[in-house]
This record gives sequence, C-alpha cells and structure tokens, in this order.
Amino acid sequence: MIARLTGTIVDKQTSSLLIDVQGVGYDVSVSLNSFFDTPEVGAQVTLHTHFVVREDAQQLFGFSKLTERTLFRHLIKVNGVGPKMGLAILSGMSAEEFAGCVDRDDIAGLVKLPGVGKKTAERLLIEMRDKISHLLGSEQTHRESAKQGVAALTEEAESALIALGYRPQDATKMIGRVAGGEHTSSEQLIRAALKSMVTR
Repeated sequence: MIARLTGTIVDKQTSSLLIDVQGVGYDVSVSLNSFFDTPEVGAQVTLHTHFVVREDAQQLFGFSKLTERTLFRHLIKVNGVGPKMGLAILSGMSAEEFAGCVDRDDIAGLVKLPGVGKKTAERLLIEMRDKISHLLGSEQTHRESAKQGVAALTEEAESALIALGYRPQDATKMIGRVAGGEHTSSEQLIRAALKSMVTR
C-alpha cells in the first residue's frame, strides 16, 4: 500500500497531480481542497495517499491533510459512495465543514454536493455520525490546546507588565495589539508590547 508520497510536482491539473518521486511519475487524483493546498509546478509536495485496486483500474488518491484522507476512507465504506463520489464530497467542502453538516443533520447542505441525492445524504448522516467525533477529535484537541497555550502566554505577559507598573487595562491593550503573532514565550510578547509603545 502506498500511504504517502513526497516528490516534485511535474504537472498540476484541477483533479490530479503528476508527482516525480526519484524518477518515477505518480498520477494522483486529488480533491479541490488538496489541489488549492498544494504548491505550484516544480515545488516539492507531500501527500497522504490511498491506493485503490480494482479489476479494471488502479487509482492513487492524494490528500494534503491526514484528516481529509481519514474522512475519505470512511466515506468510501458507506454504501453507494465510491472513490469518485468521496473525492467529489471533499472537493465541495472541507472535513470540518462535512463534520458540521453531520452534527447539525444538515441534509440540505449535503445534497448541494455533486452526485449526492437525498437518500445518499441521509445514509451519510446515519453512518458517519459516530465516526465524525473520532475523526476530528485529535485535531480539535490540538486546536484547543493551542488556544489554551496562547491564553496562558497572554495572561503571563499581562501580569509581567502590571508588575512593571502598567495599569491592568493598559497591559491588556498592549498585549492585545501584538498578540496573534508567532510568539512562543511570554518574554517575546512583553518585548513586542514594549517595542510597540516606543514606535507609536
């Protein structure tokens, strides 16, 4: 099984990429979301892949995100949803948007996807409901942890500014102006906040 490819993009079409891996060219079918995530021709790319072998064809599907490939593998197990429809679904919405439709029982949102009728949409809601929380659980946990980390840094930086003699409301404003950047420590946040005061 080919699970991942890293190589140079030789050709880029809306629905497929030709990737050169040490002299071997792989024709990889991709969703629109993965297509837009990948760099231009000549650049290096890494794709999570799923290899489908049938009597009449062998197809390699590639995804820029692991969650997208995981969702694809769940989708093609649903009765009536093959690889072509699975890719169409992932071209019409992201894994997160699909999860939102399932959580809300949004049949209308799923029916808007190419090739998905009402019966298929109902089947998707039923069969994917239990899988969605597991599918996106680790990603949601990662995002929540990241948010908590940023909040902790912000609070620590504000406390340090208050200790330096700034009023609490001023400290909050100063940190708020520089928060959101790539600061990995409260010290960096404090320095950025103080620097912003000097340049104002």
